[in-house]
Amino acid sequence: MMDTIDQRIVEALLANARLSLKDLAQAVGLSPPSVSERPKRMEERGQIRGYTLALDPQALGYPLQAIVRIRPLPGKLQAVQKLIEQTPEICECDKVTGEDCFVARLFVRSIEQLDRVLDRIADQAETNTSVVKAQVVRRRPPPLGFAAAR
Repeated sequence: MMDTIDQRIVEALLANARLSLKDLAQAVGLSPPSVSERPKRMEERGQIRGYTLALDPQALGYPLQAIVRIRPLPGKLQAVQKLIEQTPEICECDKVTGEDCFVARLFVRSIEQLDRVLDRIADQAETNTSVVKAQVVRRRPPPLGFAAAR
């Protein structure tokens, strides 16, 4: 578990992962020496895995986002997984339980490009595709701290 200071540090870094140590200390109300070791300890414990850059796919020319449920044909699980890993348009993919084996999120420039991506998968798996109209909840961390345990 994180204490309340660790939680405030994480919240500050989630808002801006590029904060200087001085600004981070100011954001959580402590001196820089008091704050300096805490992020390192959270990294060592695996609570912080890294610091990221958030891109806007639309601003990069990818106006269409789709969620694709993928069910490999018998004997094709490993081949489909490799194909998913090698498809640059697929930006996230989870291996899941249930009728489908994979749920992938992809970004494309057009419906034609979406069709080309799906066609590459079609001879090895069944797909079910939904075009995303809006993202209601952006990726966020799990609830932090003691309130989450209730």
